[in-house]
Amino acid sequence: MDWQKNLLIAAILATLLMLVIRWHEFQEQLPAPAAVASQTSSSAATGSVPVSSSEIPVAANESTETAKADLAATQLITVKTDSFELTINPLGGDIVQLALPRHFLKLDTPDQPFVLLDNRNNHTYLAQSGLIGANGTDTAAGRPLFRSEQQQYELTEGQNELVVDLHLQQGEVKITKRFTFTRGDYLIKVDYLIDNQSANNWSAQLYGQIKRDSQNFVKVSALEMNPYLGAAITTPDEKYKKITFADMAENEIKTSVQGGWIAMVQHYFVSAWIPDAGSSNNYHLRKLGNNDMYLMGFTGKVNEVAPGTQGVISASFYAGPKDTERLEEISPYLDLTVDYGWLWWVAKPLFWVLKFIHNLVGNWGLAIIGLTLCVKLLFFKLSATSYKSMAKMRKLAPKMAEMKERYGDDRQKFSQEMMKMYKTEKVNPFGGCLPLLIQMPVFLALYYVLMESVELRHSPFFGWIMDLSVKDPYFVLPIIYGITMYFMQKLNPQPTDPMQARIMQMLPFLFTFMFLWFPAGLVLYWVTNNTLSIAQQYIITKQIDAEPSAK
Repeated sequence: MDWQKNLLIAAILATLLMLVIRWHEFQEQLPAPAAVASQTSSSAATGSVPVSSSEIPVAANESTETAKADLAATQLITVKTDSFELTINPLGGDIVQLALPRHFLKLDTPDQPFVLLDNRNNHTYLAQSGLIGANGTDTAAGRPLFRSEQQQYELTEGQNELVVDLHLQQGEVKITKRFTFTRGDYLIKVDYLIDNQSANNWSAQLYGQIKRDSQNFVKVSALEMNPYLGAAITTPDEKYKKITFADMAENEIKTSVQGGWIAMVQHYFVSAWIPDAGSSNNYHLRKLGNNDMYLMGFTGKVNEVAPGTQGVISASFYAGPKDTERLEEISPYLDLTVDYGWLWWVAKPLFWVLKFIHNLVGNWGLAIIGLTLCVKLLFFKLSATSYKSMAKMRKLAPKMAEMKERYGDDRQKFSQEMMKMYKTEKVNPFGGCLPLLIQMPVFLALYYVLMESVELRHSPFFGWIMDLSVKDPYFVLPIIYGITMYFMQKLNPQPTDPMQARIMQMLPFLFTFMFLWFPAGLVLYWVTNNTLSIAQQYIITKQIDAEPSAK
């Protein structure tokens, strides 16, 4: 009876399938970023066109809006901090381009920052905000053209905060749209300061939205799957809900949440609007007409400012790496945009341990090795049980082969004799498989951790491995992995069925081929895991081989 071997093969193939499904090289192929300050007039105009949604009015006079857009294109505002290089369009006060100077486009191009938000001719990805309602700035007549005291702002040495004010006079009401940038942070505070010197109450609602096309600039091969690119939201029923472009194209999605957030998620990076946590906010996600354009946004509560008084309406916009700790601080469940899948409850503690070890050793490669050692120690007893069972099965392999030859095609007799031998030798056929299956969720969760951790992006190990998030350039680690897998198979019991034996013999070559394109950090984990497993299994196998067989 070889059902236990079939179970083991099925488990291996299931793991292989999961790896194929999640396998991706993730080489960002964004167009080469131009300098933020040199954005063309035509792209600026495109970014300032008022968006169409059920909450936000559309300009009625197209010629007037075009003239305003042309004027705004000559007055683009550039902001430079240690975290951002961005452009603000004074028409509406939208962020039309945003680059991250601390994150390179590629490892060998440190002079080219990774561009997250972009609004050039071949791509649209904007962060828009405004005021709607009775006294809103965004009306059927169009979007407001703000005035700024200067066109260039920079966070200087020793300065921890940079404030960029855009001004608008609305009759006797002075409106200031204020962007506040903090050193070392990717969270932008957006405030509307209302100075109502009129004789009437002033009333409006704040909205914020992300406007994006569905273009995916990640290069993938035929065997790879794209990382998730799409919207995410927290709802009363789901802490973290993905909403794809296809979902938005099919139906407009609306929900109301106390506080909450709306995000655009991609590999390693995220942008998100986070409105007032103390009020109920209305969220909407939908496709714009027949164009490849999508809106993801919120509308806040109605705010009133009495005559002769001042008021503030606020929201925050995050644009940067998926930093779990920072996202946790900003809003509940926003950290789930670091997508560990359904095993997040296992993956989050693993990442905490990985980060803790990194703080001690200062190298993410060494941290991976340390985490692998911790996982092996955690499952030491369970692995020992599995290896003892496999060692006993390996020791009984000659007897099984002899029985198979003796009973030929009499499968029933062969099964009876084999079960009798198991009982005599005190071997549990489940003993080798079940411990491995129990450990599988941890291994898969660790896989998600290594694939989703932006900390590994452009992080070196030693020698030739300069980036743990991409493949080993010389394929040394995948080859070592294949060798370790080969030796592990030699320590395992060999299938009695010739077809099963051939499949098992092919697995090291198959996995080695697949791992050629795996990120080096993930292959390093498997090489370390296999090496530790071989050492443990070798010692146990020697001990079992030295034990006398039952008579």
